[in-house]
Amino acid sequence: MKRDLVFLGSLISLVFLSLLRSGSPQHLAEEACSVQILVPGLKGDAGEKGEKGSPGRPGRVGPSGEKGDMGDRGQKGSVGRHGKIGPIGSKGEKGEMGDVGPPGPNGEPGIPCECSQLRKAIGEMDNQVAQLTTELKFIKNAVAGVRETDNKIYLLVKEEKRYTDAQLYCHGRGGNLGMPKDEASNGLLASYINQAGLTRVFIGINDLEREGTFVYSDRSPMQTFNKWRNGEPNNAYDEEDCVEMVASGGWNDVACHITMYFICEFDKENV
Repeated sequence: MKRDLVFLGSLISLVFLSLLRSGSPQHLAEEACSVQILVPGLKGDAGEKGEKGSPGRPGRVGPSGEKGDMGDRGQKGSVGRHGKIGPIGSKGEKGEMGDVGPPGPNGEPGIPCECSQLRKAIGEMDNQVAQLTTELKFIKNAVAGVRETDNKIYLLVKEEKRYTDAQLYCHGRGGNLGMPKDEASNGLLASYINQAGLTRVFIGINDLEREGTFVYSDRSPMQTFNKWRNGEPNNAYDEEDCVEMVASGGWNDVACHITMYFICEFDKENV
């Protein structure tokens, strides 16, 4: 406070000196009367705190601080929501068969009935199914292709049967085992066998009734025509009473109990 008063006094003295130098005393007196000297008053009491001003503009981003030490690991959080179901995996290998389980309890007794008629009906149905199955196989063979002449139709049946069963099969459909009675029919059957990719089939020739006397399956005697291979027929082991045709068209006597494919023959007028 004292320093402020001393400074103020010095300032007033300098003002008067400058006025004295600039004019006459009278003029100085007049000027002195018109000069108003403002002297600061004493410092007043602190006023009330003003309202908070509006925020200033954001300052510049300061430099990044140094990386601090890693803090302690936090506590385990709660379980999150279930994620989407993933794709189905590949099928695993089949496991080993388990042990046989204990037998189950006995069931309740069935209702007694007269089943004889039912069994009879079921038996008849089984026979019909077997017959239809056989006919279906026959139709499939027929659709696969036949060979024919002016009077005959020949069907190669690709079912292995014994000679007598093959003959019954052809008889059941209105025919006989194939009977090549001349060069033309024999050549046709040989071609049929070759085109089917076979090596041999049963044909309708045998000496079942009299050894050494071969007849056709319709019991008609053999005439002058034959296609026996060299050294045949030889009745090997005294059991060769039926005849096969090989792919070359030659004939050979064989045992009747063996099984092979065969050819059926049908008269066109009876088909």
